[in-house]
Amino acid sequence: MSKILSILQIVNETVNDFTLKPKRNYTEPKIYTGGIEITKWSKYSKTEQQEALEKNWFVYFSFRNPKTGFLEKQPFIKGGVNRYKTKEERIEILETYRRNLLRILKEGYNPYDEKGTQNEIKSVKEAFAFALDIKKNMMTENSYIRFKSRIKRFEKYLEEKGYLFRFITSVEKSIVMDYLNMVLDTSSARNRNNTRTDIQTLFQVLEDNDVIASNFISKIKVLKAPPKRNKSYSENKLERIYSFLKETDPNLLLFIKFVSYNFLRPIEVCRLRVEDIDLKEQKLIVKAKNKLVKEKIIPNILMQELSFLSNYNGNDFLFTPKGIPSSWEATDDNRRDYFTKRFKEVKDLFTQKAKEGDKDYFALGKEYGIYSFRHTFITKIYREMRKTLTPFETKSRLLLITGHNTMNALEQYLRDIDAELPEDYSDLIK
Repeated sequence: MSKILSILQIVNETVNDFTLKPKRNYTEPKIYTGGIEITKWSKYSKTEQQEALEKNWFVYFSFRNPKTGFLEKQPFIKGGVNRYKTKEERIEILETYRRNLLRILKEGYNPYDEKGTQNEIKSVKEAFAFALDIKKNMMTENSYIRFKSRIKRFEKYLEEKGYLFRFITSVEKSIVMDYLNMVLDTSSARNRNNTRTDIQTLFQVLEDNDVIASNFISKIKVLKAPPKRNKSYSENKLERIYSFLKETDPNLLLFIKFVSYNFLRPIEVCRLRVEDIDLKEQKLIVKAKNKLVKEKIIPNILMQELSFLSNYNGNDFLFTPKGIPSSWEATDDNRRDYFTKRFKEVKDLFTQKAKEGDKDYFALGKEYGIYSFRHTFITKIYREMRKTLTPFETKSRLLLITGHNTMNALEQYLRDIDAELPEDYSDLIK
């Protein structure tokens, strides 16, 4: 018996708790860099560097096959990294892949387990496409278009920062905060908050589908963002604008009258088709914000201007760039934006004329818009009814006219537009 073997036997007999270290189920992930040592990159010639970049770079590792017990090579992880043309870009992305792969291997990831955590290693591009595809079937067309637009802008930002082909788990709170701060600097707190909400929604889909462990966006605070206030028009301003539009753009005036007299939101007016106007029953049907559809009466003051509709196809949109009912391939938001810009041209003209000293015109700032006509006429009706009715009676009747869903919603709206003003209180000051 050899001396070394004798010593080992003695050790084995005296150390009762000696146990073999279990075999590792995986090798530590490594990066293949085109067959050259990346630490010596600067020592290679330009030709050698270019030859290396023309090859595929990837992360590789082996995992123990539970059936054979042997370590076996797993599919290479490229994740689009070879689209990048520089060593720095490829190494930055592949190192992120390698680090995150090692983390999930330590947490128990098993490529042979069909119920494993493979979703955790989706790239940013793959994860975003996955979540958008799910949300497309859960949202209305108009909402999805806005949602997708914000997510695509965020995706573009991540691409510029080199994240597009990294693991989705590499997108941390700091990079999201940097983006939200950029949105805040270039737009408003309200847009920043809306962007945060959409990103949170996207990440919630990823969490629900086990693509990420948790949705950290919910921990990012919502900023205070005072709501945009549309100011009501005075009687003089209202009469002058109506008179001007009657002469220069009667179609836009009719659009505004649906807002003024039927208390529709501009986007609801944009959804109206000829078939939605029932001239015989004096009613209209519109897709509303707070429910699928709603039915409203058309007041006589508006009815007398709609007889021309009988000459058009029922499927035609009531308001279009042609100035007459016709087909119009566009989203609701784009239709609304078209009329918003059209009215802005009127506002700009009024403001410019006022600056030039023309007393027939007046400045109209950002606080005035098409929505302001709705505020103006609701205030007008409220104050007229209050002359003979109690506040509760007035609001009860007004609720049927405005289309608000609840009394609380109407009361909040009336407070926001200052519909109720106090009587003179001079005697209280004396």
